[in-house]
Amino acid sequence: MIKSGLIYPFGMGFWGPNGHDGIWHISLINSLARGNIEMPVFSGEQLKNYHIGFDLLLALIHKFTGISTVTLYFQLFPPILAFFIGILTYKFVIDWRKSKSEALWSVFFVYFGGSLGWIVTLFRSGQLGGESMFWSQQAISTLINPPFALSLIFILSGLILWLKYQKTRSFYYLLFAIFSFGLLSQIKIYATILVLVVLLVGLIFSILHRRTVEKYSLSKMFFGSLILSLILFLPFNKNSPNLVVFQPFWFLETMMALSDRFGWLRYFSAMTNYRMSGNWIKGVPAYLVAFAIFWIGNMGTRIIKEFTVFGWLKNFRKVSVVEVIISSFIVIGGIIPMFFLQKGTPWNTIQFFYYSLFFSSILAGVSTIQLRERFKTSKIFIILLLLTIPTTFATLWYNYIPSRPPAKISNEELQALNFLTQQPEGTVLTYPFDKYAAKEAESNPPRPLYLYESTAYVSAFSDKSLYLEDEVNLDITGYNWPERRAKVVNFLNTLSQKDARNFLKENVIKYIYWIKGQRARLGEGQLGLVRIFENKEVDIYQVE
Repeated sequence: MIKSGLIYPFGMGFWGPNGHDGIWHISLINSLARGNIEMPVFSGEQLKNYHIGFDLLLALIHKFTGISTVTLYFQLFPPILAFFIGILTYKFVIDWRKSKSEALWSVFFVYFGGSLGWIVTLFRSGQLGGESMFWSQQAISTLINPPFALSLIFILSGLILWLKYQKTRSFYYLLFAIFSFGLLSQIKIYATILVLVVLLVGLIFSILHRRTVEKYSLSKMFFGSLILSLILFLPFNKNSPNLVVFQPFWFLETMMALSDRFGWLRYFSAMTNYRMSGNWIKGVPAYLVAFAIFWIGNMGTRIIKEFTVFGWLKNFRKVSVVEVIISSFIVIGGIIPMFFLQKGTPWNTIQFFYYSLFFSSILAGVSTIQLRERFKTSKIFIILLLLTIPTTFATLWYNYIPSRPPAKISNEELQALNFLTQQPEGTVLTYPFDKYAAKEAESNPPRPLYLYESTAYVSAFSDKSLYLEDEVNLDITGYNWPERRAKVVNFLNTLSQKDARNFLKENVIKYIYWIKGQRARLGEGQLGLVRIFENKEVDIYQVE
């Protein structure tokens, strides 16, 4: 994270997914800092179907401190998030288990837990890799998704406060726990859904097993968190249920089909043929094996948590509500993505499983010490270290440490964008993203962002609203961007001055930002444009 957003000889570099996701957050943070709840990459439309908690927090800090949003996002907040995730994990396990050793090993897995993809890549190509071979990102990539990282802090805080309430019966602990869980709806909606379902499971368990104290506190937490979540969520997300579709086992099938995942094509062909032909005798075992590969592959060494889980199952009547809650996070976080996808970007629902891995990391720390005590040997520590670290090492070495990032903003573009920040407020029009040109540029990193992905970089670094930018997030949030893109393409290709000028007027376009070589069929004079900035890469025009 820290390497991204800094200036290098080639310009500003972006590692990992920061060339898209990080840029989007910078754009939204800057928009919120202007006091604007408009979609920054779709001018004239209000922001919807998105949780703004993390971005709003950084916007407020930016306004009060004057620290640039780029510095806050890439250099300052990641270490803060990392520190609190670790310290709160340690605190939670101490409060729950009263064991420093278990708490320290839980922190180890939270920071370093990885998949078994490195074993597959080692056998296939002789190299380490495969962090997301089984679809889910691993611990090393937690901070590239800051809302997810922040949601972990709120979940852990809520659980710690609840445990405090169990001991003290102080209503303030319960109240703050409700706020911790309820505020998640504007930080990470996946976390909200999981927390509410998990609290409901815990409540039902406490009722069935007559755990009076837990029943009282969980009922208060569930209904309090539900009400607060709805109050915060509904105003911005009225149509969000329409963004989810029922499509069972998509992750299992694509994991087997795609070469950048597990990529076992013969197995994919067999399992899908069994399903389509209705051969459930062979189909059910085939999908169960695929799920086992998904589960064990993603868990990696965290699979040792099953040692603790089996112990709970053997003594089910003695299981505590805390243990039920942790197990529910793991199980439900794995079940939801097996059946539901998100429109536009279907793989987004794998983020439910991130929470399964997080709580599996906590349980793996507990299991590590239990196994050591059972077998009376510390060799298990060495084995776990050697088998866990490769995923983290490989991801760092190949994705985040290399001196050349996959994406950049050149110094010339930074100069142009800085000029645009100094101009009066107004909507900016850019050239539509060309995915074919971007594909051709893949072999020459670092690629400029306009040849990397459809991103929000002009909005982010010009501090202006864009008529159309970042089609990826527009898809995720449910805007009708194809219609607007068609209007832009028509504007670029039309030979009618009247139609072109009407387009600019009707959509209140004030500035046009074009890379050299990008232009409309009509001349700038015919379009009523005046060039206000030029360097060897960028032209900026103002609409008369």
